[in-house]
Amino acid sequence: MFARIPRRRIGLWVLVSLLACGALYSVARFTPIFDVSKIEVVGGSADTREAVAAALEGERGRSLLAVNGSDLMSRLADVPDVLAIHFDRRFPNTLKVTVTPERAVLVLHAGKSAWLVSARARVLREILHPRLSSLPKAWVPAKTSIAVGATLPLSGGGLAAAALAPVAGSGLNAHIRMVDTTKNELSFELTNGLHVRLGDTGDLRLKLAIAGRILHTIGAQSGDSYIDVSVPERPVVGSANSQVASKG
Repeated sequence: MFARIPRRRIGLWVLVSLLACGALYSVARFTPIFDVSKIEVVGGSADTREAVAAALEGERGRSLLAVNGSDLMSRLADVPDVLAIHFDRRFPNTLKVTVTPERAVLVLHAGKSAWLVSARARVLREILHPRLSSLPKAWVPAKTSIAVGATLPLSGGGLAAAALAPVAGSGLNAHIRMVDTTKNELSFELTNGLHVRLGDTGDLRLKLAIAGRILHTIGAQSGDSYIDVSVPERPVVGSANSQVASKG
C-alpha cells in the first residue's frame, strides 16, 4: 500500500513547481537565449512580404516569449496590403509571420488619378495605368481626398467597394466593368453592356445571387438591356427602350 501523502505537502509541491516554472520563464524571457534574430514572412505578394519584414525589424533582439499579436499589428498599421496575420515562435530565434493580404476589388478614379481599393474600402495604393486593370471601375469627384492606407467613406468610394465585396461567387464578378453609386443607388455595368440595378444595399447578397442566376439563364446580352433586382422578390429583365420584358 502506498502511504497517503498529506494534502498540505501536495500543495507545497505544486506551489514550488509553479514558482520554479515562473522563474524559468522569466530567465528565458529576459535573457538573449530566445531573442529574435530571423523574421520569416510568408503570404501575400513579394512587395507585401518585403514591407512586412521591414515594418517588423523592430522585433529583432526581442525575446520570442515577449512577442504578441497586438504589437505586431501595431507595427503593420502602415502596411495597407495586410488584412490579418498569424505568427509562430520558431525557437530558438525565428519569428514566422503568415500574412493574409487585403483583396483588391475596385479601381477608384478621382480626376486623373486612380487607386486600388480593397473589399474593406481600404486604399491599397495609387496606380499609374488603371486601364491595364481588369477590376471594376468607379469614379468620385476630382477633389475627393484619398490617402493610401485610409478607409473610404461610403460617399467617397466606400459604397462601391462594399457592393463588390460579396460579389465573388455570384456569377457577376468576372463581368463587372463599372460601379455606379449615384444617389446611393447601386448599379453595375457589365462588360457586355448589360446593366444590373441593385437599389440600396439591403439584401445585397440575395440580390447578387438572383442577378447572377438570371445572367446565367439569359446568356450574353448587350446594348441597353438591364436586370433590375432592387426588389429581389420581383426581379425584372428589360430594355431601356421598352417596357418591362419579363418578370421573375
